[in-house]
Amino acid sequence: MATKIRLQRRGRKGYAFYSIVIADARAPRDGRFTEKIGTYNPNTNPATVDLNFERALYWVEVGAQPTDTVRNILKREGVYMMKHLKGGVKKGAFDEAALERKFDAWKNDKQKGLEKIRTDEEKAKKAAVAKELEAEKKIKEEIAKKVADKKAAEAAAKAEQEAPAETPAEETPAEA
Repeated sequence: MATKIRLQRRGRKGYAFYSIVIADARAPRDGRFTEKIGTYNPNTNPATVDLNFERALYWVEVGAQPTDTVRNILKREGVYMMKHLKGGVKKGAFDEAALERKFDAWKNDKQKGLEKIRTDEEKAKKAAVAKELEAEKKIKEEIAKKVADKKAAEAAAKAEQEAPAETPAEETPAEA
């Protein structure tokens, strides 16, 4: 049986969510599968992956062939790195303790990169919000200036209308 590690589509139209499954290569994409080893949500930034690491490593070591997208997911999660390091242990290049140290160092470096992506995105969002706020303040100031100019013009016009009305009233008592 040719075994594949592939994605099984879930979610609604336009908002795909995938399960990572082990399936016979002849089975339909969303059909029968042997085992579900995780989920993949490409709608978040960075994409969210929930993976049973031990089972994924087992299936890769047994010879299950991943699709291109799943291979990239497994590489990002470190399954292929662990397989590579275990090969080094089998050949006698280093021991289990060194394997754990190397894998932990790789994983920490990967986590720092993902954390940097998250913080950069948060900073970009905050900068965009601040820029929108500044633009909105500018627009409000312009509107307030126009309103103040209009009120001043109305007050001046009202003062002009009242001033000529008062002048004849003043002249009448002087003539009397």
